[in-house]
Amino acid sequence: MAFELPQLGYAFTALEPSIDAQTMEIHYGKHHQAYVNNLNAAIAGTDLEGKTIEEVLALGSDKPAVRNNGGGHFNHTLFWEVMTPGGSKEPVGKVKEAIDNYGGFEKFKEDFSNAAKTRFGSGWAWLVKNSDGSVSVGSTPNQDAPIMADAPIKGTPILGLDVWEHAYYLKYQNRRPDYVAAFFDVVNWDKVEELYNK
Repeated sequence: MAFELPQLGYAFTALEPSIDAQTMEIHYGKHHQAYVNNLNAAIAGTDLEGKTIEEVLALGSDKPAVRNNGGGHFNHTLFWEVMTPGGSKEPVGKVKEAIDNYGGFEKFKEDFSNAAKTRFGSGWAWLVKNSDGSVSVGSTPNQDAPIMADAPIKGTPILGLDVWEHAYYLKYQNRRPDYVAAFFDVVNWDKVEELYNK
């Protein structure tokens, strides 16, 4: 079964003013769709066809077309899920406990923001759950995902921020820090908690 663009779950306008409708429409409908199309083309007729996206990334990350497009599909799918109109301002439940143990919400926000702002070129900032239940913050280049064996930060991603220019340039131009700050206004902490508990 071929991969498909996931349902967004909210309107393109729903995350304004943090993320503008035009960026959402292009980012979701053009960029993410291209990753899906290119991933399906890359795995067609191979032993990766019919596998989950996690299996594809575990087995095929040594193939550039699979790594880039599979990572793009996986990362973006999570990105849309961890945002919600109006946001939910602070972590809840077990993920709150893990962030408190990390050093608290303000330290997490500072470290996550720095990971996003200092990622050179294109990439992602991440909050990941480790096997012992603790959390870590870091970033990956390009469309690399923390579930890839050779990712610079490893773990189960529960919050991700796209810092490719296509994610923010129409509204924020070169002001990536403003985009990073605005992201916290639309984070869906209930979803992050759900992902943590999986």
